[in-house]
Amino acid sequence: MKDIIFDVDGTLWDTTDVVAKAWNQAVASAGIEAKHITGEILKREFGKPMNVIAEDLFPELTQEERERIMEFCCEYEHSYLEACEEDLCYEGMRDTFITLSRKCRVCIVSNCQSGYIEQFLRKTNLESYVTDIECYGNTKKSKGMNIKTVVERNQLTDPVYVGDTAGDCEASREAGIPFIFAAYGFGAVSGTEKIDKIADLLKFIE
Repeated sequence: MKDIIFDVDGTLWDTTDVVAKAWNQAVASAGIEAKHITGEILKREFGKPMNVIAEDLFPELTQEERERIMEFCCEYEHSYLEACEEDLCYEGMRDTFITLSRKCRVCIVSNCQSGYIEQFLRKTNLESYVTDIECYGNTKKSKGMNIKTVVERNQLTDPVYVGDTAGDCEASREAGIPFIFAAYGFGAVSGTEKIDKIADLLKFIE
């Protein structure tokens, strides 16, 4: 492993409880009748493209209405995360991220909205340790295609993708690179290399 590409939610940090509060407030402010959103619900949704999350959470709305409410949710989410003083990162994440960046190129690819990865990097003071980022919000492409784009754009020669869901594993296959399962995250994946804590990644570069 010479280079590493990370997923964000369920891999680097867990914002689900904060985001659930933000999205519920956004939905209430918009005057929409919808089921209450919880952190546990979002753990099942995070990792999917934003349009799929919208379909799952708001099946009664039209596509145009879903797009509008998701924009509203993302605005509230950004504000809630900016104001949050709680450490949402997994234990050892920041030290591991910095150590990895000294030995290989570190990138991030997520199915999130535009600006979310930048907010994560700013909140964690990790901007200077990342080589490249890409997301669904920027490209409207699959995670696998975005991983492939980052690999090609940076001429990564021996990359792996680290994520916590079956969707992340499938995206790695689509991109044609190895996958490491973050077993401490939101999903379940079998038959692949796994880590039980993020610091376990360090053994792959020693």
